[in-house]
Amino acid sequence: MGHGHKFDPSKLARLKDPERFTYLNPEKIWNLLGDNINTVIDLGAGIGIFSIRFASFVPMGKVYACELSAEMLNHLQKEVEESGAKNVEAIKTEEVHVPLPDDVADALVMINLHHEFDHPEDSLRETLRLLRPGGTVAIIDWKPEETPSGPPLHVRALPIDVRKQLEATGFQNTQEHEILPYHFVTTSQKPTS
Repeated sequence: MGHGHKFDPSKLARLKDPERFTYLNPEKIWNLLGDNINTVIDLGAGIGIFSIRFASFVPMGKVYACELSAEMLNHLQKEVEESGAKNVEAIKTEEVHVPLPDDVADALVMINLHHEFDHPEDSLRETLRLLRPGGTVAIIDWKPEETPSGPPLHVRALPIDVRKQLEATGFQNTQEHEILPYHFVTTSQKPTS
Protein backbone atom coordinates (compact mmCIF):
# COMPACT_ATOMS: atom_id res chain seq x y z
CA MET A 1 0.00 0.00 0.00
CA GLY A 2 1.28 3.49 -0.75
CA HIS A 3 2.10 6.11 1.82
CA GLY A 4 -0.76 8.28 2.97
CA HIS A 5 -0.85 12.04 2.50
CA LYS A 6 -0.69 13.67 5.94
CA PHE A 7 -2.28 16.97 6.91
CA ASP A 8 0.18 19.84 7.31
CA PRO A 9 -0.32 21.32 10.82
CA SER A 10 0.89 24.71 9.54
CA LYS A 11 -2.49 24.96 7.79
CA LEU A 12 -4.37 24.63 11.08
CA ALA A 13 -6.40 27.81 10.57
CA ARG A 14 -8.29 26.04 7.76
CA LEU A 15 -9.65 23.55 10.29
CA LYS A 16 -11.21 26.35 12.33
CA ASP A 17 -13.00 27.90 9.37
CA PRO A 18 -16.75 27.79 10.21
CA GLU A 19 -17.42 27.59 6.46
CA ARG A 20 -16.42 23.92 6.70
CA PHE A 21 -19.75 23.11 8.36
CA THR A 22 -21.61 24.30 5.25
CA TYR A 23 -20.09 21.56 3.09
CA LEU A 24 -19.18 19.06 5.84
CA ASN A 25 -22.46 19.16 7.76
CA PRO A 26 -22.09 17.36 11.13
CA GLU A 27 -25.85 16.80 11.49
CA LYS A 28 -26.06 15.02 8.12
CA ILE A 29 -23.14 12.81 9.11
CA TRP A 30 -24.64 12.11 12.54
CA ASN A 31 -27.97 11.08 11.03
CA LEU A 32 -26.24 8.20 9.20
CA LEU A 33 -24.92 6.60 12.37
CA GLY A 34 -28.17 5.00 13.50
CA ASP A 35 -30.17 5.13 16.70
CA ASN A 36 -29.13 4.61 20.31
CA ILE A 37 -25.69 6.18 19.90
CA ASN A 38 -24.05 6.81 23.28
CA THR A 39 -20.34 6.41 22.61
CA VAL A 40 -18.59 7.77 19.52
CA ILE A 41 -15.00 7.72 18.36
CA ASP A 42 -13.86 10.59 16.13
CA LEU A 43 -10.72 9.08 14.61
CA GLY A 44 -8.28 11.63 13.24
CA ALA A 45 -10.15 14.31 15.17
CA GLY A 46 -7.71 17.10 14.30
CA ILE A 47 -8.52 20.08 16.51
CA GLY A 48 -11.81 18.50 17.60
CA ILE A 49 -14.43 20.74 16.00
CA PHE A 50 -16.48 17.73 14.87
CA SER A 51 -15.91 15.92 18.20
CA ILE A 52 -17.32 18.93 20.03
CA ARG A 53 -20.34 19.07 17.72
CA PHE A 54 -20.96 15.31 18.08
CA ALA A 55 -20.72 15.69 21.87
CA SER A 56 -23.71 18.04 21.77
CA PHE A 57 -25.74 15.20 20.17
CA VAL A 58 -24.92 12.80 23.05
CA PRO A 59 -24.97 15.02 26.16
CA MET A 60 -25.19 11.96 28.42
CA GLY A 61 -22.76 9.94 26.29
CA LYS A 62 -19.07 10.06 25.42
CA VAL A 63 -16.96 11.17 22.46
CA TYR A 64 -13.39 9.93 22.17
CA ALA A 65 -11.47 12.45 20.05
CA CYS A 66 -8.54 10.39 18.77
CA GLU A 67 -5.52 12.04 17.19
CA LEU A 68 -2.11 10.83 16.03
CA SER A 69 -0.29 14.17 15.95
CA ALA A 70 0.89 15.49 19.33
CA GLU A 71 0.70 19.06 17.99
CA MET A 72 -2.91 18.60 16.87
CA LEU A 73 -3.76 16.91 20.17
CA ASN A 74 -2.59 20.01 22.06
CA HIS A 75 -4.88 22.20 19.94
CA LEU A 76 -7.72 19.67 20.34
CA GLN A 77 -7.45 19.76 24.13
CA LYS A 78 -7.58 23.59 24.10
CA GLU A 79 -10.62 23.61 21.78
CA VAL A 80 -12.47 21.11 23.99
CA GLU A 81 -11.66 23.11 27.12
CA GLU A 82 -12.77 26.39 25.51
CA SER A 83 -16.00 24.78 24.27
CA GLY A 84 -16.98 23.62 27.75
CA ALA A 85 -17.78 20.12 26.44
CA LYS A 86 -17.47 17.78 29.41
CA ASN A 87 -18.06 14.54 27.49
CA VAL A 88 -15.13 14.72 25.04
CA GLU A 89 -11.94 12.86 25.91
CA ALA A 90 -8.79 13.46 23.85
CA ILE A 91 -6.84 10.27 23.12
CA LYS A 92 -3.33 9.99 21.63
CA THR A 93 -3.26 7.18 19.06
CA GLU A 94 -0.98 5.41 16.66
CA GLU A 95 -2.16 4.85 13.09
CA VAL A 96 -3.16 1.25 13.64
CA HIS A 97 -3.64 1.27 17.42
CA VAL A 98 -6.14 3.19 19.53
CA PRO A 99 -5.65 2.65 23.30
CA LEU A 100 -9.30 1.87 24.03
CA PRO A 101 -10.96 -1.48 24.84
CA ASP A 102 -12.69 -3.78 22.37
CA ASP A 103 -16.35 -3.07 21.54
CA VAL A 104 -16.21 0.38 23.19
CA ALA A 105 -18.10 2.49 20.63
CA ASP A 106 -21.52 2.53 19.02
CA ALA A 107 -20.15 4.52 16.09
CA LEU A 108 -16.81 5.61 14.69
CA VAL A 109 -16.39 8.56 12.35
CA MET A 110 -13.40 9.40 10.14
CA ILE A 111 -13.51 12.77 8.40
CA ASN A 112 -10.83 13.54 5.80
CA LEU A 113 -8.65 10.76 7.21
CA HIS A 114 -8.82 7.74 4.92
CA HIS A 115 -6.51 9.22 2.28
CA GLU A 116 -3.88 9.73 5.02
CA PHE A 117 -3.62 6.03 5.93
CA ASP A 118 -0.39 4.24 5.12
CA HIS A 119 -2.08 0.87 5.76
CA PRO A 120 -5.85 1.33 5.38
CA GLU A 121 -6.84 -2.31 5.95
CA ASP A 122 -4.84 -2.47 9.20
CA SER A 123 -6.51 0.76 10.34
CA LEU A 124 -9.94 -0.61 9.44
CA ARG A 125 -9.27 -3.82 11.40
CA GLU A 126 -8.56 -1.62 14.43
CA THR A 127 -11.82 0.23 13.75
CA LEU A 128 -13.67 -3.08 13.67
CA ARG A 129 -12.16 -4.02 17.05
CA LEU A 130 -13.30 -0.75 18.64
CA LEU A 131 -16.92 -0.98 17.50
CA ARG A 132 -19.54 -2.95 19.38
CA PRO A 133 -21.32 -5.66 17.34
CA GLY A 134 -23.71 -3.86 14.98
CA GLY A 135 -21.81 -0.59 15.38
CA THR A 136 -21.37 1.76 12.42
CA VAL A 137 -18.27 3.25 10.86
CA ALA A 138 -18.70 6.37 8.70
CA ILE A 139 -15.86 7.28 6.35
CA ILE A 140 -16.08 10.79 4.94
CA ASP A 141 -13.32 11.83 2.56
CA TRP A 142 -12.70 14.08 -0.43
CA LYS A 143 -14.31 12.97 -3.69
CA PRO A 144 -11.72 11.96 -6.30
CA GLU A 145 -12.49 15.04 -8.41
CA GLU A 146 -11.64 18.74 -8.44
CA THR A 147 -13.00 20.52 -5.36
CA PRO A 148 -12.45 24.06 -4.03
CA SER A 149 -9.98 22.72 -1.44
CA GLY A 150 -8.59 19.41 -0.29
CA PRO A 151 -5.54 17.26 -0.92
CA PRO A 152 -4.05 16.65 -4.37
CA LEU A 153 -6.21 14.45 -6.60
CA HIS A 154 -3.57 11.72 -6.89
CA VAL A 155 -3.73 10.96 -3.13
CA ARG A 156 -7.52 10.88 -2.76
CA ALA A 157 -9.19 7.57 -1.99
CA LEU A 158 -11.64 6.01 -4.43
CA PRO A 159 -15.00 5.06 -2.88
CA ILE A 160 -14.84 1.63 -4.58
CA ASP A 161 -11.47 0.96 -2.92
CA VAL A 162 -12.86 2.01 0.47
CA ARG A 163 -15.76 -0.40 -0.02
CA LYS A 164 -13.39 -3.25 -0.91
CA GLN A 165 -11.17 -2.49 2.11
CA LEU A 166 -14.16 -2.44 4.46
CA GLU A 167 -15.47 -5.75 3.16
CA ALA A 168 -11.98 -7.32 3.21
CA THR A 169 -11.62 -6.46 6.90
CA GLY A 170 -14.98 -7.94 7.94
CA PHE A 171 -17.46 -5.07 7.73
CA GLN A 172 -20.89 -5.62 6.15
CA ASN A 173 -23.90 -3.67 4.85
CA THR A 174 -21.63 -1.10 3.19
CA GLN A 175 -23.48 1.86 1.67
CA GLU A 176 -22.56 5.06 -0.13
CA HIS A 177 -24.49 8.25 0.65
CA GLU A 178 -24.63 11.28 -1.65
CA ILE A 179 -25.21 13.91 1.02
CA LEU A 180 -22.17 16.20 0.80
CA PRO A 181 -20.99 18.26 -2.17
CA TYR A 182 -17.22 17.66 -2.04
CA HIS A 183 -17.00 14.43 -0.05
CA PHE A 184 -18.03 10.84 -0.49
CA VAL A 185 -19.65 9.20 2.54
CA THR A 186 -19.45 5.45 3.12
CA THR A 187 -21.01 3.65 6.07
CA SER A 188 -20.58 0.02 7.10
CA GLN A 189 -21.45 -2.13 10.10
CA LYS A 190 -19.58 -4.52 12.33
CA PRO A 191 -21.35 -7.91 12.16
CA THR A 192 -23.56 -8.69 15.14
CA SER A 193 -22.12 -12.18 15.55
